[in-house]
Amino acid sequence: MISNYVIGLLCVVALAACDRRPEDPVARQAPAPTPSTRPKPEPERPAIVFLGTSLTAGLGLDPDEAYPALIQRKIDSAGFDYRVVNAGVSGETSAGALRRVDWLLRQAPAVLVIETGANDGLRGQNPDSSRANIQAIVDRAKAASPRPRIVLVGMRALPNYGATYAGRFETIYPELARANDVSLVPFLLEGVAGVDSLNQADGMHPTALGQRKLAETVWKVMEPLLNARP
Repeated sequence: MISNYVIGLLCVVALAACDRRPEDPVARQAPAPTPSTRPKPEPERPAIVFLGTSLTAGLGLDPDEAYPALIQRKIDSAGFDYRVVNAGVSGETSAGALRRVDWLLRQAPAVLVIETGANDGLRGQNPDSSRANIQAIVDRAKAASPRPRIVLVGMRALPNYGATYAGRFETIYPELARANDVSLVPFLLEGVAGVDSLNQADGMHPTALGQRKLAETVWKVMEPLLNARP
């Protein structure tokens, strides 16, 4: 038994020795790559950050069906060198958006898309308060270095709180856009709001097809902005 074991062990050693390859003297003597010869990583593409609510987050849908993801496809197809960051949060008010905008601005976005206020309108919050919050968000963005280009996305209030409230709410966005000289999407849900076939069962959140409409609406404003490089 011992002799068989020894013979088996010798066979294993012999096979291992046969499998060894002679060391390549050239490869052994090749110098290690220096920092100047190492390939440099590609710089990360500038970000377009979408600060938004559930409309931007794509509530009830796959993230790839939300309009920011669709905008990314349009960006890629048009040959623009940007990456989209979807920072939509369901249920967020303009006050919540203001609380987290500083953190988002740390990404040094090239473009900041501001979609907020829809939940303010749903809750009947004072339009003056919403206006002040959105203005503060714009101010933070303007103070950032580097300063991003800004796209303000308009919203409208439901008629539940009366025509006077709806009118005050609707004027927030065009007036802020003019006062701050920023790009404006007049109404994100243009052609989608109130259309049953383009909204989910709750009647408020777009379907995948509805999100495509949103992407078209936003792209009409964004494409000229990206073409006019700073």
